[in-house]
Amino acid sequence: MKKQIIIVFLCALGMSMHAEVKYLTTAEFKTKVMDYTTYSQEAGWNYKGKKPCIIDFYTTWCGPCKRLAPIMEELSEQYKGKIEFYKVDTEQERELAYFFQISSIPQVLYIPTKGDPTLTKGLYPKEEIVKIINDVLLKQKK
Repeated sequence: MKKQIIIVFLCALGMSMHAEVKYLTTAEFKTKVMDYTTYSQEAGWNYKGKKPCIIDFYTTWCGPCKRLAPIMEELSEQYKGKIEFYKVDTEQERELAYFFQISSIPQVLYIPTKGDPTLTKGLYPKEEIVKIINDVLLKQKK
């Protein structure tokens, strides 16, 4: 019995330590990332997070978005503790998609802790995403 309890505890602990791509609503975006309703070009981008983040704008029916999802899951593990990974369903969060002028998907927004974000359009290979992460978010030139 004790052995079973320990195994269940270890499994639960492993699940809680597992990095993941979190789904983000418009309201959560305003509190965790930036309140775009108060944004002005003069004031610039005001990121609220403590770590850089990546936001994957997608829809459930999009083929390239489905191919990007496992890449983002893998990268969320690779960069666990260094970068936050989010997903935004553009059909559910239309106001947010409109603000970023998301007209085709997938699009990925890379947000450093300081400075302006970078938006990419289309499905990039994992190697290119890693290069963007290192160059834009972690400032590690290779």
